[in-house]
Amino acid sequence: MKKIVFVLLMLFSVGALASTWDNVTLVDSMCARKVKANPDAHTRECTLGCAGSGLGILTSEGKFLKFDKAGNEQASKLLSESDKKDRLRVKVDGEQNGDIIAVKKIEWQ
Repeated sequence: MKKIVFVLLMLFSVGALASTWDNVTLVDSMCARKVKANPDAHTRECTLGCAGSGLGILTSEGKFLKFDKAGNEQASKLLSESDKKDRLRVKVDGEQNGDIIAVKKIEWQ
């Protein structure tokens, strides 16, 4: 019994999970709910304009995951240097802790 409890404690004590999110939409937190039905129509201009609310991704399941500070900076730079108009699909490598991603790398799809 002690071994089972120990294993369960170890599994649940790991808060952050390294992951890759592929072909997800980069979106600001202010617009995440309203663009959920058609995220590819959400524009770069709007995303940049609302970036102060925080940036993140909208998963294929429609869940919004917010970036940490470093992720916001990386995503803002990516948006600023792009000429994309909409369909802001990205690949993100990072660690998820709850609904926040500590971004290691973000790039266009």
